[in-house]
Amino acid sequence: MKRKWGIGIALLVLFSFSMPLFAQQKKVINLWSFTDEVPKMLVKYMQMNPKVDAAYEIKTTIVATTNGAYQPALDQALMGGGKDAPDIYTAESAFVLKYTQGDAGQFAAPYKDLGIDVAALLKKADIAQYTVDIGTNPVSKQLVGLGYQATGGAFIYRRSLAKDTFGTDDPAVIKTKIGPGWDKFFQAAAALKAKGYGIVSGDGDIWHAIEGGSKQGWIVNGKLFIDKDREAFLDLSKKLKDNGYHNDTQDWTDAWFADMKDASAKKVFGFFGPAWLINYVMAGNSGGKQPGEGTYGDWAVCEPPVGFFWGGTWVIANKNSKLKSVIGDMIKWITLDSSETGLQYAWANGTLNGPGGTKDTVSSGTVMKASNGTLTFLGGQNMFDVFVPAGKFATGKNKTQYDETINNIWRGQVREYTAGNKTRAQAIADFKQQVKDQLDIDSN
Repeated sequence: MKRKWGIGIALLVLFSFSMPLFAQQKKVINLWSFTDEVPKMLVKYMQMNPKVDAAYEIKTTIVATTNGAYQPALDQALMGGGKDAPDIYTAESAFVLKYTQGDAGQFAAPYKDLGIDVAALLKKADIAQYTVDIGTNPVSKQLVGLGYQATGGAFIYRRSLAKDTFGTDDPAVIKTKIGPGWDKFFQAAAALKAKGYGIVSGDGDIWHAIEGGSKQGWIVNGKLFIDKDREAFLDLSKKLKDNGYHNDTQDWTDAWFADMKDASAKKVFGFFGPAWLINYVMAGNSGGKQPGEGTYGDWAVCEPPVGFFWGGTWVIANKNSKLKSVIGDMIKWITLDSSETGLQYAWANGTLNGPGGTKDTVSSGTVMKASNGTLTFLGGQNMFDVFVPAGKFATGKNKTQYDETINNIWRGQVREYTAGNKTRAQAIADFKQQVKDQLDIDSN
């Protein structure tokens, strides 16, 4: 009996020491984002990497940018540190510089510290330079953030209206009708008006091109600066309104969406935007789901009057994370893997969640050149033929961390001027004062 009892104790002791091996907890990777895009990507990454999935779990925190909620929450989490601090976090173009180059830039880990061969992969993937510029810390000269989506802009126009006005819907011809430069654009606006069409829906449609195409950003040497191209928006906006070249809508309103499906009295020729505007905004507001329904299939894209980009999400790692190797592999898969098993190939071809998904432009030119970008929404046009070079024309050197706030103030003052409520000089003076009041930034 004593012998059997001794064996039982030995087994009990062995079992007690073995328990942690069977009940070993996964390490937690904290992911912060303002949409579910990157979280869904990492779900796919885990499915493709079962060993990582067995050892780690991703705890996702999503805070929408509505009412400016995301940034304060993220800032607090970064500054708080500890086990709940973000390991990976995302930032959109409107405020990304704050996290790569500005006030919160000290938390961003250089990609090379994550085990990523930055120089070799950048070259192999053919990443658009503007995304690299935005994601590079100017002090350390190190890359700390990259996107996965290319957001270089094009002019998205109605084929039927092009044929009626210009005799063709060929993108190679239409780009010469609307540009280069704003003078040609307004010549096209006059021709379209003669046919009863507006060239755009509202002045916001040209603003993103003007903002993105300007040489200087809002802040120069620590002071508010109004680039001549951005100041010209006052005059271009007024010209659109005074001549009836648009429907005087504001972007992201019902009236703006209505112009995408001919629900207004005056048909609108086009919109300025990247591929995401086509896929996630215009397609759903076209009044149909296949050619012949609403305006679906009656669109094409061509080179815009000026090069620009609009939007995008950058992926950043916390330099204080203790999981740099594994999160580095995740970030590399999202931003720099140009193989057919990388995120961007699936994103470009609409196969991330199986065949038949939404095709999108990606930051890798190499991937887009190897992918099929034809869309029925664009009448069978391969959008990559336009959007790959569009990324080359865009610049990230005119961005600041205050763009979201300053843009809202500026556009509000421009609307006051074009409505006749203020003089040009008063609109500019009030703009400068509001920037001073809200951001404590003096003007030159």
